[in-house]
Amino acid sequence: MFEYGILPPAMFAGMVIFMLFGFPVAFSLGAVGMLFAAVGLIGGYFDPAFLNALPLRFFSIMSNSLLLAIPFFTLMGAVMERCGLAENLLEGTGKLFGAIPGGLAYAVIFVGAILGAITGTVAASVITMGMISLPIMLKYGYNPRLATGVIAASGTMAQLVPPSLVLVVLADQLGKSVGDMYLGAIGPSILQIIVFTIFILLVSIFKPSAVPALPKDARGDFSLKLIAQVLMGMVPSALLIFVVLGTLLMGLATPTEAGAMGVVGAIIIAALNGKLTWSLLRQGMANTAQITSMVVFILVGSTIFSLVFQGLDGARWIEHMLTGLPGGQIGFLLFVNAFVFVLAFFLDFFEIAFIVVPLLAPVAEALGINLVWFGVLLCVNMQTSFMHPPFGFSLFYLRSVTPRNIDTMEIYKGALPWLAMQILLVGIIIFWPQSVTHWLDNGPKKDVDSIKIEIPGFNPSNGGMGTAPSVNGLPALGPLGSPPSIKP
Repeated sequence: MFEYGILPPAMFAGMVIFMLFGFPVAFSLGAVGMLFAAVGLIGGYFDPAFLNALPLRFFSIMSNSLLLAIPFFTLMGAVMERCGLAENLLEGTGKLFGAIPGGLAYAVIFVGAILGAITGTVAASVITMGMISLPIMLKYGYNPRLATGVIAASGTMAQLVPPSLVLVVLADQLGKSVGDMYLGAIGPSILQIIVFTIFILLVSIFKPSAVPALPKDARGDFSLKLIAQVLMGMVPSALLIFVVLGTLLMGLATPTEAGAMGVVGAIIIAALNGKLTWSLLRQGMANTAQITSMVVFILVGSTIFSLVFQGLDGARWIEHMLTGLPGGQIGFLLFVNAFVFVLAFFLDFFEIAFIVVPLLAPVAEALGINLVWFGVLLCVNMQTSFMHPPFGFSLFYLRSVTPRNIDTMEIYKGALPWLAMQILLVGIIIFWPQSVTHWLDNGPKKDVDSIKIEIPGFNPSNGGMGTAPSVNGLPALGPLGSPPSIKP
């Protein structure tokens, strides 16, 4: 363990201790990094040249265009949270499925997936569904544990369903395409919906009293008006999802451009619903600024920590320790997922992504693991951070809108089956990697060899005049450094 000295493990332990004491994560990371840099310099274990790279690292964070997608997706979610679309979706879908046992629970699962795709935030999904669906579920005899559990778990799907912020951050930390991460997450997202739905189906079969159907006077008659009510929520959602995900996956827009179009689409939907006000925009922008600032500060702190950690040979220590685990890839994956599961008790997904993932990615790559698949697997695992009793944020959000006659312990007990299903999904992805890679192998592709590059006025075969052929599909500079025109 100490082949690389005592400082790397001591530095990692110091980070954990700081966080357990509740110090802000961004400042804890920076402080631990600078402290061990000083110790390393005094002891001669750390090259001061590493610190010369810090200004360049800070600049690269601020100039990273991929991270610009975070405020756009956050603002889109903040506007959609307040535009009234979720109410239409939940009310209409609840009445549509209300005639069958478990109908309201099915509605919550499906609407949770849709809200995850258009808001991207767990808090918005859980609070919205808790305020609208929970009183109705309790009124008509749903088991309180099951009702609170399905709402909390369905809200956490915002972590996995594209365009999830977690996937954007993981793509940046793993050096992979956001589009590939989104494609890889399609299969697990569908699987999660299926697993949740099967659980409700089994409950409705073996314990129907826990998930009764709505009485006819509560759901109304099946009519064109009811279908129209559902479509009022579905159609704008589908259009917005296409604008964001469709353009991104087809290669028509970058993540940042897709996020910007999503904001415009969300504002238009809010205006059509009569909800667009200056107050809504101010609240959305304030929420966006808060989250974006938090992300940037955590990134700055984590880059100090990781730079010093690498300077102390910490990365080699981690790689040596994890590649030596018994069981090869499977042993590594089981250990890493157990480790991330435990960390999720104390850290949120931003902190895990910025601190732990950069340490694990080189080891995964050395073991021949597909990093997109690895990132999606970690994303599924990090969902559990919202469902852990007693620290899960989904449970805190739900507690804030749950009637006081429902004890907090009931909410915790209700979360356990859904937490087990999330862990089951982790196992499915480990032992069935095609659930992720199938969508990567069969998703939209660009053939770089078919790209024709034309440089006006230049042709090497004609004395420098005419059109130049492409070289490996990469653009070359035209005369006097003028940019080429690229035509697919």
